[in-house]
Amino acid sequence: MSKPQKIPNKIKVHSLTGRITMPLMLMAFRAVKRNRGAAGVDKVSIQMFDANRDENLAALMRDLKSGQYRPLPLRRVFISKGPGSSKLRPLGIPVVRDRVAQEVVRRLLAPVFEPMFHDHSFGFIKQRNCHQAIEEVLKLHGEGYTVVLDADIAGFFDNLPHSVIMEKVRAEVADGNILDLVERFLAAGVMEDGVFKPTSIGTPQGGVISPLLANIVLNAMDWQLHEAGYQFVRYADDFVVVCRNKQQTQEALSLVERVLKDQLGLNLSPEKTKITTFGAGYQFLGFSLSSRSRRMRPKSEQKFKAKIRELTIRKRNLEAAVIEQLNRVIRGTANYFATRFSTCRWMFQKLDSWILMRLRSMKLKRKNYNDNRKLRRSFFRHKLGLLTLEEFCTSVNARGQVHCVTPR
Repeated sequence: MSKPQKIPNKIKVHSLTGRITMPLMLMAFRAVKRNRGAAGVDKVSIQMFDANRDENLAALMRDLKSGQYRPLPLRRVFISKGPGSSKLRPLGIPVVRDRVAQEVVRRLLAPVFEPMFHDHSFGFIKQRNCHQAIEEVLKLHGEGYTVVLDADIAGFFDNLPHSVIMEKVRAEVADGNILDLVERFLAAGVMEDGVFKPTSIGTPQGGVISPLLANIVLNAMDWQLHEAGYQFVRYADDFVVVCRNKQQTQEALSLVERVLKDQLGLNLSPEKTKITTFGAGYQFLGFSLSSRSRRMRPKSEQKFKAKIRELTIRKRNLEAAVIEQLNRVIRGTANYFATRFSTCRWMFQKLDSWILMRLRSMKLKRKNYNDNRKLRRSFFRHKLGLLTLEEFCTSVNARGQVHCVTPR
């Protein structure tokens, strides 16, 4: 990417409310519909909202423009942090109406803030993605930045102060109605086991506007790292700072801790933040990255296996619907991990063999090595149409990197 250039301060934006139109409402609803998701506390599903879409959107638009809009509390659920983990991650599910409202505000704010974001920020920004973030950090390693500050912000979304969020938004936006809407989203509260709990801090994971607000807040840290001469790559609250030696990395750590604590009211997690090297390896955006390999991190492999196990329980029948579900999981995993910088063919071969073992056990209701000859790969591939992870890897270059295509 080209060398980042800081965007000069601009005149504050005043007239965002006037840009709320029915075409914008429709685009916001279609985005929410594509992302699907469960119903909120009002138990209104996307399908139910869609049944009277035009009337619902017209009423919501009137409330948004007039200042009468009031969001409902989010429905809080807890999801596992991964296979083998007893820890749970809180997830806030807004009602469909509020998801549409947040998407409308997000679409109004994004064009204001995204031009100000640093080039090395890749999360939830138009035309940027995880793979670009990893490619950038690998490029920096190739330039000699091989000592890594692998940073983790403690409970970022749960601990982000509302005052900090609003300060950053107010710095660029002077439309009082839009500012009020953002504050109401943050202060909507949550319903947990039928009990209302106010939210005086944090922005909920699951909120449509939360990723944009995260970028707006952390953009201040990005530019201070840049101005101090440090190289970094950030995807939302997941970021690494890469340096040429350990002393520089220690200094970068001190700067990050100071900015987070003094300016943003946040702290790094002492347990999860560490200084390492590209040679020793570290984990970033689902990958284990090192000078020797770039492949699925163990936790990503465990999550993949957990999904496969759920679909291949031995007491179930091996039907076409099972293969279809498996193919969705396989395709999604391969599309993410089989990239031009990956070195994952060997791992994919092992996982493909493991999936076949699960399917043979499912088909014959037993686990026996001799069944490999009775049900060969060709049976699953050609008769049942099962995809394999490896077939997404079409070539390997001299460095062991694979290239990905969508199989026919």
